[in-house]
Amino acid sequence: MTVSAHASLDAIPQEVLEHIAYFSATESFLGPPAGLVPLLLTNRKVYSRLTIGANRHLYARIFVHKFDIGPVTRRLGSERTTSCILAAELQRRCFYLKRIRARFDSILESMDADDSPFLHDLLFHAYSMMLENEGKNERQLHEYANMEAWLRDFWFHDLGASRAARYIHVEVWLPDTETKSFAMWLFWFLLRPAAFHKEDQDSRNVLNILTVFALGAHKYQLTNPAWDHFVPGPRSPKPRPVEYYSETCLLPPPPLATPAILSFLTLVNRPAEGVSYSTPLPPSHASCVTPEKLEWECEWERCRSLGEGEFDNILTKSFRPGSIEGVWEGLFTVGIEFLVDFLASLTVLQYTEFTAYASLLAGGDPSVIQKSIVVRHRQTWKLREHHLLAPDPTRSDSGIELDSDSVEPLPAGDPLRSYFPTGTHIRETRDGLEVREPNRKDIMHYQRGLYSASSMYGEENRDVTVQDIIITGEGHSAWGQFNLVGRVRPCDGFVSLSKEYVDGDRGKWLYRGYLVGNVNANLAGRWRDTLTPTDMQGYEGCFAMSRRR
Repeated sequence: MTVSAHASLDAIPQEVLEHIAYFSATESFLGPPAGLVPLLLTNRKVYSRLTIGANRHLYARIFVHKFDIGPVTRRLGSERTTSCILAAELQRRCFYLKRIRARFDSILESMDADDSPFLHDLLFHAYSMMLENEGKNERQLHEYANMEAWLRDFWFHDLGASRAARYIHVEVWLPDTETKSFAMWLFWFLLRPAAFHKEDQDSRNVLNILTVFALGAHKYQLTNPAWDHFVPGPRSPKPRPVEYYSETCLLPPPPLATPAILSFLTLVNRPAEGVSYSTPLPPSHASCVTPEKLEWECEWERCRSLGEGEFDNILTKSFRPGSIEGVWEGLFTVGIEFLVDFLASLTVLQYTEFTAYASLLAGGDPSVIQKSIVVRHRQTWKLREHHLLAPDPTRSDSGIELDSDSVEPLPAGDPLRSYFPTGTHIRETRDGLEVREPNRKDIMHYQRGLYSASSMYGEENRDVTVQDIIITGEGHSAWGQFNLVGRVRPCDGFVSLSKEYVDGDRGKWLYRGYLVGNVNANLAGRWRDTLTPTDMQGYEGCFAMSRRR
């Protein structure tokens, strides 16, 4: 460029120069605004007018072009999306995206290396991008950064930074950490089953490692705080603080078990071409490519809730009323030893005979799971939601009749009976439920039909507050027909369902898990026997359900 050209750029009005800079920075959607660099290098005067320190508004506009901003504004408010904050966030994201694209940090040389704060922050910001995703963020992670390849190195390479392959090779259980939880959730969010082939050795290695996390119930818990408290105490250990849109906060993910179960059951049951099976629906599935607003709103609210220091009995937005109503299809796993013993004796369940699982609880290593034969069964559920409502004290015109004696929620009860107090009597009517607690004279009325599966946080009835949710239903599998009844834990939307078969003495089982996603939701977690006390490790398997499609 000649001197006169430099001079002509110097003479351009600021708003015109900013327009040129914005066009140069956004000519390519993917990745950092590399097109802006030649303009910045033109001369010192142009640089001084366009540098990020002097023109944060320009870089905030570039951020809005390249990343999703709607969920952030909705959740945090406009005061957290100022030009200064967005410009800083653009710098941070471009830094991390370039490192992921270069495959930095996914492989470590030292076996003794632990989860570093830097790796934790990198994965947190990628995870938060997916919780904010409305199309743009996923494209940056998938098309530019190729994060799926980074995650495969992290989890499955012999020198992967997760150390999973190395720990399992020396027959040691991998520690469960927040960093690994972020990485497993990202693996699920970005999973593309077509990239895995059962006959491929690398894909078999992937399944071997996922199997450990999905089926190792005694090592990899579904939730923190513990599942056996309806109103739990504080998390332990406390979450690691993160910087999110220029503010330090606590936003821990749910543990890695749920995305590991979803990934495992998706890949292990990947159907042959032209055959339809009820498997979990990955967020990257072709039918999910059109982003839906609020798809990850409950996941975001769950992170916020889990970061709180104290929990109470107030239902948070971690669960959207009406979201579990409907027909669900899916799979549950059973160890082959259990199946043989179960068919041999339908009247007495001899848990001590489940040799493989018993060896795990006695201190067995991960190879016990990898060498076990796991049988998968299909099942169908038809579920109904019932809500205990309390009126909004600021409104009196909702038009919904509420029993003034029924607004106090059912107290916490036996976790092995889906948190129902012992002796609770439930009668289902056309309009909902009549619930009688043993130590309570009045009948609690839980209503049905006020919220649909398509509603967004109960927009049909904004003038009432959901105090408590009870779920009822029925279903069938190869083992017969069964009834379901359960509750939703208020603090994090953790779903607990008691399953009891109609015919024959097949015992009572407890299904616990999270509803992941909104429009394209999956319900995933683990089932457990109900004979083993909660302070002991019981016999467990995993399950995943998705809406009938």
